[in-house]
Amino acid sequence: MTISLLLLCGMASRNASVQTQDNTRQAIGAGLRLDGNEQNRFKRIMEAAGHLGENEEGTYGGLHQEKIDTAWGTQWSSWTDNSFDSLQTDDIEKIAAVPGIDDYNITTVITPALPGNFERIEDADVDQYADIGCVSLIGNKEMALDFNVLSGNVSIKSGRMVEAGDQDVCVISEQLAKANAVSVGDVLQFHNRRDPENTTSYKAAVIGIYQTQQLMSPKMSGDTYRSENIIFTDLRFPEKAEGKENDPLFEHAYFKIGDVEQYDHIKAAVEKISIDWERYDLIDRNGNMSTMSSNFNDLEKISTLLIIITFSAGLLILFFIFMFWVKNRRYEIGILLALGYEKSNILGQLFTEALMITCLSLTISFASAPVITKAAANYLAAQQIEQAQIQKDMDAGKVLTEYKESEQTIVGVNAAVTGKMMAFGGVSMILLVGGAVQTAGISILRKNPKDILSELS
Repeated sequence: MTISLLLLCGMASRNASVQTQDNTRQAIGAGLRLDGNEQNRFKRIMEAAGHLGENEEGTYGGLHQEKIDTAWGTQWSSWTDNSFDSLQTDDIEKIAAVPGIDDYNITTVITPALPGNFERIEDADVDQYADIGCVSLIGNKEMALDFNVLSGNVSIKSGRMVEAGDQDVCVISEQLAKANAVSVGDVLQFHNRRDPENTTSYKAAVIGIYQTQQLMSPKMSGDTYRSENIIFTDLRFPEKAEGKENDPLFEHAYFKIGDVEQYDHIKAAVEKISIDWERYDLIDRNGNMSTMSSNFNDLEKISTLLIIITFSAGLLILFFIFMFWVKNRRYEIGILLALGYEKSNILGQLFTEALMITCLSLTISFASAPVITKAAANYLAAQQIEQAQIQKDMDAGKVLTEYKESEQTIVGVNAAVTGKMMAFGGVSMILLVGGAVQTAGISILRKNPKDILSELS
C-alpha cells in the first residue's frame, strides 16, 4: 500500500499545477492579466551570466556585464535590456485571438522622462537632490483598460483617453494641468533623462486631463513617481522619450473577457495556447497564478526522482518480504515438489496469493490517494520554495540588477489522481510483486525436494 501511494504521489506531483497569489499583482474584473514570471527572469539572468563568465565583459541574450574601475577597486555592473524583460508581442496577440476575449491592452513599464516645456509638481519641503527630477510615463494601447481606470480610481475630467492607433499623445493629471496652465490640445515636451545634454525634444499632444478618486500609490520613492506626475501616453511614446525607439518594454497585458459565465472556459483555452509559458504568469480575477510544475522550480524533477526511487526501493523491499515469506513455507514447497507439482504451478500459486493481498492494498491506497497525494504535493511545493529562496540568497550579489522579486504565497496545489495514474500504479505494483515473488521463489525452487526437506530436518 505504501509503495502504491508513493507512486501515485510522484505521478500526481509531477503533473500538478501550483497556484500562487501575489497581492501586489491583481487582475481586475472579468479579465486575465499577463505578467513576466519573476522566477524565470532570474533563471535566465543566471544562465546568461554563466555563459559570460564571472570576470568577462560582454553581452549575452540581453544581459550586459561591464567592468568599472573606481577608487575602491574594480566593480562589476550588470543590467538587462528591454528585449530581455519585455512581454513578447506575438504571445500577447495569440492570447488576444482566443474566442471570448473581447479586447486587450498592453501597458509599458513606468518610464521616467525629464519635463521640457513644463514644470512637474514637487514637495517644497523635500530635498530633491536624490530625486532624478522626472515625471513618470505609462504607455497604454487602450487606456480604458489600464488597471487604474478599471478600478475606478482614474477618470477623464476633460478630453478623452488614449486609444489604439494614437501616436505621440498624452493624458495628464488635473493638478499638473492646473500648475502649468495646460489645456487639451497643448503640446508637452520631454527629454531623455539618460542624456540630458541632448537637445532632442520628444513631443506629445495633450488629448485629455484625468482626475483621481484617491492619489495613486507611487511605485518608488521620490516626486518623480508621485501620483500627480504620472502621465498616460500612447503605447510607443515612453520608449521614444527614453531614447530607445523601437525597443519597447511591455510590463503587463490585460485581456477583457466578454461573457463572465464563460470565464473558466476561456481561461482554460488561453492556458492551452502554445507559447513559452515559463516566461509568464497568467493572473486571474482573484489574483491567483497557475504555474505548471515544470515551471515551478524543480518540482517535476523531484517528482520523477521520487517515482524512480519508489520503483527501485519497492522492488528491493518486496523481494526481502517475499524471500522471508517463501522461506517460512519451505516445508510446504518441498512436499508439493515431492508430490510431483510443477515449479511453475507452485510459483503461480504464490503469485496468486500475493496478488490477492496486492489488490486489497491497491483498493485501500486508491481510496486514500486524493488526500495523501495533495498533502505530498503541498509539501514538495513548499520545500521547493524554501530551497529556491536559499539558492537566491546564496546567489544574491552575483548579478546586480534593478529587479526585486515580490513575495508570492501558495494558495493551492492541484494534484489530481487520474484513472490513468491508478491504472499505471496498479500495473506497476503487479509487475513489482510478480518480479519479487519470482526472484524470491527461484532461490527455493531451484533446489530438489530432498535438499529442501533435509534442511528442515
